[in-house]
Amino acid sequence: MRTTLNISMPPLQKKNVVRMIKDYNYASTSEFFRDAVRALEEDKLIKDIMESEREFAVGKGKKLRSLRDLM
Repeated sequence: MRTTLNISMPPLQKKNVVRMIKDYNYASTSEFFRDAVRALEEDKLIKDIMESEREFAVGKGKKLRSLRDLM
């Protein structure tokens, strides 16, 4: 099930969004914003993984042998 989200933005920003929708061949404004949110989520996940790898490299990590080790 989908819900509706209304946003407001300055006219220039809206113009840029409309241009990007056309330039990148999005079927709709909704598709554009869903893709943008997915990209941000993916970026956050990558940053979190990289941070975990850095922590593990300096000895702050713990090897898990099973899912029970998470608790």
